[in-house]
Amino acid sequence: MPKTGPFNRFAFVAADTDIARQAQKRLTERYGDAPLDQAQVIVALGGDGFMLETLHRHLPLKLPIYGMNCGSVGFLMNAFHEDGFLERLASVEEVVLHPLLMTARTVSGEIHEALAINEVSLLRQTRQAAKIRIQVDGVERMGELICDGILIATPAGSTAYNLSAHGPIIPMETQLLALTPISAFRPRRWRGALLRHKALVRFQVLDGAKRPVSAVADFTEVRDVVQVDVRESADIELRLLFDPEHGLEERILTEQFVS
Repeated sequence: MPKTGPFNRFAFVAADTDIARQAQKRLTERYGDAPLDQAQVIVALGGDGFMLETLHRHLPLKLPIYGMNCGSVGFLMNAFHEDGFLERLASVEEVVLHPLLMTARTVSGEIHEALAINEVSLLRQTRQAAKIRIQVDGVERMGELICDGILIATPAGSTAYNLSAHGPIIPMETQLLALTPISAFRPRRWRGALLRHKALVRFQVLDGAKRPVSAVADFTEVRDVVQVDVRESADIELRLLFDPEHGLEERILTEQFVS
């Protein structure tokens, strides 16, 4: 990862928890705080969910984001330490992520677009299993998948919902996406696929009136979809900053050896 920094103007943002708010108060008193429109970097205090919210909310600013974990897992965050904050910002390394663009069409014909940093997932809405047809770059690859759902994950998101659904962990530099079924019933033994990062994936919902399906891009949900297209948004860059010894590539590699 390329080194960046140093940063002299930073804006602290915090999750709506006592721990994060107290951390923001102490750090602001100690190191100062800049308005977002004058900052060189955003410092996000919270967990992975808050990091995703921060990336989405402040996308138009095009600022790098340095996270410090005040949540639980903190996979996208650095460790929280109040001491040595300026020195840490001076030695950070940058990772550039490209989100997925979801374009979903509903039964009523409405079109919804949303970005996903972790994954786009299709999920059954009722007790009935979903039936989904899968196309990749215009070629039908599976005529009917009967399942609870299916997701397509970025490398950064491959350790999140994708991993819980028994999908593969993807190193950052591989330029691949994980296509992972969720509780597949037929074909029962299908475990998913690895796709090139530029692939256009189309999901078509079969028998949607009886078996309704929702589509979720990170935390944006569209219900009663009939078709969902997913592709990488190469023109959008999301910049994350990490301490050199705890970079995202190292975390993804380490995660593959956790029992």
